[in-house]
Amino acid sequence: MERDQSNDKMLARNRFLLLVVVGGAALAVLSLSLQFLNLIPTTPIVEERPFQAADGVIGAALGKNRKRVFPVPHTEEPNPISEAYGYCNTPNRTEQAWEGHSPADYKLLSVQVMIRHGDRYPLYSIPKTKRPSIDCTLSTSRKPSHPLLNSFISHMGQGSRGHWESPLASVPRLPNHSACEMGELTQTGVVQHLRNGQLLHHAYKRHNLLPSDWSPRQLWVETTGKSRTLQSGLAFLYGFIPDFDWTRLTVRHQWSTLFCGSACDCPARNRYLEEEQRRQYRLRVADTELERTYVDMARTLGVLTRQLRAANPIDSLLCHLCHDLSFPCAPMGDTGSGGCLTMAQFAVIRRQQLDDEVDRRRMGLYRKYAILAMYPYLNRTATKMERVAKAGEAGRQPRAGGEEVFTLASAHDVTVAPLLSALGLEEARFPRFAARIVFELWKSPPVTQGQAKKKAGKGEKSKTKDGELFIRVLYNGEDVTFHTTFCRSHDRHASQPLCPLKNFLSFVRKDMFSVVNATSYKEACYRRPG
Repeated sequence: MERDQSNDKMLARNRFLLLVVVGGAALAVLSLSLQFLNLIPTTPIVEERPFQAADGVIGAALGKNRKRVFPVPHTEEPNPISEAYGYCNTPNRTEQAWEGHSPADYKLLSVQVMIRHGDRYPLYSIPKTKRPSIDCTLSTSRKPSHPLLNSFISHMGQGSRGHWESPLASVPRLPNHSACEMGELTQTGVVQHLRNGQLLHHAYKRHNLLPSDWSPRQLWVETTGKSRTLQSGLAFLYGFIPDFDWTRLTVRHQWSTLFCGSACDCPARNRYLEEEQRRQYRLRVADTELERTYVDMARTLGVLTRQLRAANPIDSLLCHLCHDLSFPCAPMGDTGSGGCLTMAQFAVIRRQQLDDEVDRRRMGLYRKYAILAMYPYLNRTATKMERVAKAGEAGRQPRAGGEEVFTLASAHDVTVAPLLSALGLEEARFPRFAARIVFELWKSPPVTQGQAKKKAGKGEKSKTKDGELFIRVLYNGEDVTFHTTFCRSHDRHASQPLCPLKNFLSFVRKDMFSVVNATSYKEACYRRPG
């Protein structure tokens, strides 16, 4: 009885500390968000959602604010707790989408989207503690919910009518365990992507990007074989095209989390990754505060410190935080002092992760890895854009069935993070749950060269030049095109406010390899070290 009272007091104290820390951090985030300058001054698509937070302080501070994709430079260190809440990406705030915006009369030709799966159950369990109690079945009576959730559940029941590359046909289309399995998508994760898809549905509906009678060739969907990526992709697609026709849909399988297809073999990429992992290890072991924290946590639980590290406790603690659950506790025993893991311990581990991101950018090893890891995906992206652009040339006969005007890749943090780095967006925040990167292909209006004169001679006519091609890159709804390596130095002016597609094509086909002192993917991958 006395032990239970002690635990209750400890839980109450931890919750109070959480409110104090997060309340101040949330206000700081709110002030930072006001300083961000959007790159194309048009009105974004906004989805209003009721804010229903379990904690009133967090709800009041974060309910009117949206986490920016780039931290605003400031003198104070980033708060690890507020950063963690941004990572959760709880679907309870107003969302904005700058997708689909361009100067007047520009035509949207294609969109390619890569998403990270939504909120999931932990991949690891903390020794000698109870696993977080979360129901992974879907119910409209449980929060968070979405207006499309019920029809989405019903529509997934018709999935046998679709076309599935092996082994996807055997993967469940909905999360379905009342006690979540390791890594399983939660209802929060489903709702996150229903919202993502719906946001882009509203952003692109006026552009008639994907006509109502779209052909199977015009829509490309691919995913890894994990249930959380497949289900996230289907939720996104349903939000984007409610009640889509299963018979026209083929879901393709990517066996590699790098989405590298047939071009995955790259020895140099693996060497850079090994060097990066050694850098991470050296930084961790040199962090004395982190070491003391792990020792304290292990003593509380009654396990060896190395056993606790191997369990990657931050993964489970983030789940507790994102789902507003108390941190796990362990009873006092022969080997452990007993008690609960604390918010202060969590903050130390998160702080070290933020330090690691800074050191990673400084050392540059991860960037080299990312360039080689994401070239195959970027090259496919560029090739698809070229095909769509060529099909749209004046006077060209379109191919039967059209081109791939909308592509969706449902992936992981280990896919999205290197993609951001390869694009030069290294200052961007680490991919949160349900993060999205969007590539848009635009065409400017045709330009009439010269004017027909009243007294012009026979055969003298004005000439029309086909419009030029441009690219936009967006991360979590924010236009980050002019933060990318290939457009950072581009001189924008009134007649050309977007980034030329040729910049992106040159970057993918040659310029990106300068980081690894090469001129091609083959040279970069197979050149002998030294």
